[in-house]
Amino acid sequence: MRHRNPMKRSKDFKEVSLGLTERQAVKESNRCLQCKKPKCVEGCPVEINIPGFISFVKEGDYLSGLKKIKESNNLPAICGRVCPQETQCEGRCILGKKKKPVSIGAIERFVADYESLLDRAEVPVISSPNGHRVAVVGSGPAGLTLAADLARLGYDITVFEALHEPGGVLLYGIPEFRLPKKILQREVDYIKSLGVKIIVNWVIGRTQTVGELLGEGFEAVFIGVGAGSPKFLGIPGENLNNVYFASEFLTRINLMKAYLFPKYDTPIKKAKRVAVIGGGNVAMDSARTAIRLGAEKVYIIYRRTEHEMPSRREEVENAKEEGIEFYFLYDPK
Repeated sequence: MRHRNPMKRSKDFKEVSLGLTERQAVKESNRCLQCKKPKCVEGCPVEINIPGFISFVKEGDYLSGLKKIKESNNLPAICGRVCPQETQCEGRCILGKKKKPVSIGAIERFVADYESLLDRAEVPVISSPNGHRVAVVGSGPAGLTLAADLARLGYDITVFEALHEPGGVLLYGIPEFRLPKKILQREVDYIKSLGVKIIVNWVIGRTQTVGELLGEGFEAVFIGVGAGSPKFLGIPGENLNNVYFASEFLTRINLMKAYLFPKYDTPIKKAKRVAVIGGGNVAMDSARTAIRLGAEKVYIIYRRTEHEMPSRREEVENAKEEGIEFYFLYDPK
């Protein structure tokens, strides 16, 4: 995929990847072998019919390709951007054994963005109401996916969200340069179009309990509250000033919009030298965010080798291009 210039993009929060052109999407789709027993589908957690949707893209029928994706996945514009395809669908691609695997995620993103360009989101066939009510606690990827799937089956769905906007980790955890807020809002609006109701500023156990929800006529409650609590290192100095946990740092930037300073005057430390401990996607997001806040030097400190880093390779490459330095085999004490 095309990417913005590293020197320019590291100074702002605009999306880094520009996606595939139509010509690139068709050309990449033609690389697909259309396997009779597609391993890529086995590698997809929601089992999208990948050869099926790619075959439509080959023919230039992009909306039919998107429709095929949405049979299994209600968040294609998001998944096309942030799913770890290299360890899932693309990691199982037969073509990848001898050559580069088909860029499945990039093609998925292309068809989702193509629909947005036309500004005509198609609502799928929804089953008749079955009279059953389900409460979904949490509007992150798990809650939104479940809500959409059940709504299409005719269930009456209400999503309860603790924060003031829906999206969960997609909103407060993933930076604007990787997942623009307008993309998330588009997917949320699509899920609302299925008949899903979303109530914000509502905290389970405080606003209402699970028992009270069940007493109000909900027959089932799905709890998808995420994993927002930080994991402590257990070393001296964790409680010192200017030590942030990634969840707090990214929440201030993304949800509280510190990246839009001075329009939003959210308190955030803008340091000249920043060390990020960890080697996953959250560490990459934190490091790349810090450099966009004006840090002169940002370091990723990881206890294992580069090969063992759990972060997506694309994110590591992007970070290096943006001037972030890596220290491997370092374990902070």
